[in-house]
Amino acid sequence: MVRAMALLSEDDIERIARKRAGAKLGWYLHATVFVVVNLGMIALSSFGFTRRPWTMAPVLGWGAGLILHGISVFILANGSPLRERLLQRERERLQREQQDRAGGP
Repeated sequence: MVRAMALLSEDDIERIARKRAGAKLGWYLHATVFVVVNLGMIALSSFGFTRRPWTMAPVLGWGAGLILHGISVFILANGSPLRERLLQRERERLQREQQDRAGGP
């Protein structure tokens, strides 16, 4: 049995949309700063006093953080298809368990 979702008010829709848009905008800003700063570090490394590739450690570390940030915003956020599918499976499992305890179909 699939539970019907409650209808959202206009205020709820606006609040959720603002929250989701803010999270996505935050990731885009994070990605932009990542690119600009790392291009600057690569330029300093290439044309500066030392020519050692020291910039790879910060690029890889910060890049991992950027990827995790993207996963949290685009894949695991409320309303994402993956999260909704997992929630639906969990609801169905809990309903089956409840029916088994009650002894009914």
